Amino acid sequence: MKKMMEFPLIKSILCTSVSLAIAGCAVGPDFKSPELAGKLDSYTEAPIAKQTVESEVKAGAAQKLVMAQDIPAQWWEIFHSEPLDALIRSALENSPNLASAQAALRRAQENYQALSGNTLFPNVSANFSPERDKSAAAVTPSGGSVYNLFNASVSVSYTVDAFGANRRGVEDLAAEIEYQRFQVEAAYLTLTSNLVTTAIKEASLRAQIASQKEILLAQVKALEVIESRFAAGAISKVDVGNQRSFVAQTRATLPPLEKALQQTRHQLAVYAGRFPSESNLPVFDLDSLHLPEELPVSIPSELVRQRPDIRASEALLHRASAQLGVATANQYPQITLTGTYGSSALTMGTLFTSPAEMWRLAGSITQPIFDAGSLSAKRRAAVALYDQQDANYRSTVLSAFQNVADSLQALEFDALTLKQQVEVTAIAKKNLDLANLQFGFGAINSLTLLDVKRTYQKALIDLVIAKAARYADTVALFQSLGGGWWNRSELHDISIKND
Repeated sequence: MKKMMEFPLIKSILCTSVSLAIAGCAVGPDFKSPELAGKLDSYTEAPIAKQTVESEVKAGAAQKLVMAQDIPAQWWEIFHSEPLDALIRSALENSPNLASAQAALRRAQENYQALSGNTLFPNVSANFSPERDKSAAAVTPSGGSVYNLFNASVSVSYTVDAFGANRRGVEDLAAEIEYQRFQVEAAYLTLTSNLVTTAIKEASLRAQIASQKEILLAQVKALEVIESRFAAGAISKVDVGNQRSFVAQTRATLPPLEKALQQTRHQLAVYAGRFPSESNLPVFDLDSLHLPEELPVSIPSELVRQRPDIRASEALLHRASAQLGVATANQYPQITLTGTYGSSALTMGTLFTSPAEMWRLAGSITQPIFDAGSLSAKRRAAVALYDQQDANYRSTVLSAFQNVADSLQALEFDALTLKQQVEVTAIAKKNLDLANLQFGFGAINSLTLLDVKRTYQKALIDLVIAKAARYADTVALFQSLGGGWWNRSELHDISIKND
């Protein structure tokens, strides 16, 4: 067998195959990353505010936007919540969505390994087949005989990649790996962002429920006072009825909030890869979260390299480019070389001797002549797919820049909203204190007092919502900027520094 492997015929087929492959050209477009945002220097039409307006309440700290500052990989740690950090670490280990994306990446890598070696290099196979036969007595002079036959051979076959169909096919699979890699990053970013946003939502709902319960407690106490005054004949029964109605209305707001809180807890459990019935989830409240005071903002030209969805869309465009190359190469001749060297003998002892030697060398060229336009139609379809993916890529880039612009503007207006809501709440509280005093002296009726109470109640809830909005939109900014995945070493070996 060693002698067979050293036979010059096998070497010549291998050398010829490699030489033809190297000399060949890859038809179709050579992919280059699109450049859509290289000249942009801002995300918004108006200059980005360097500092938001400060309010002297919890979640009212000023936030500075620091341009060109890198984003940390574990960006959620800036909220300074160890329960949140622990929950995210657990979720990254247990999330089925992330596990699914990672499995798809491994599958793409194995498919690449399987096809690249099978198409770029010659196929070499060895065969050994011993036989024992009896010839028919009617057709042999010896009247039928029993004999052994031993065959051993090595075969080499190779489809010469003269026009790059195989190389474009491998390029397609490599782009598929890139796509799945950034699908992993997108799943990672989506999971972590959803966890933080849902934790903030839970904290907001808890704060709203707590505010409603405080209001309800004050209303119940007020009802007791009104009922005692009615018993003394100081006010009418209508005043008592109005206060009871107001208490009932406030109680009615609690069940929807409690329902939303429980559903949010269920969603948080699922994001973390747990069943809703598990009771070991942390409890979040707004006062336990720290609002980051410095927010890193990537320069616009870097965003297309940092957003996982843009990179995934670019990989799909690369795949379409490679598939166009395959469709183009299929219109050209296909060259195949085959060769076999071996021995055939009646005994094992003479199998590898010179008289038993045999070999075969063959080549074929196939050129499509008439296919009713099938190959041309397939190429036009590949061109259309490339145009589609190009349009999808441009749309993804535009949406990404919109996300960042929306987040930046939201942060600015969230600060203004919170500041104004603090003023509204303070005014509503003063009005309520004054109204209670006037009602005690009989200067206003119960309906006027109820209107003032409703205004204060709404102001308290709106204040909670305004606080939560600053946290949530801070998360949205980090998510819109890509989440700093390029600073993380686990899960993959992508490095944005080498792009």
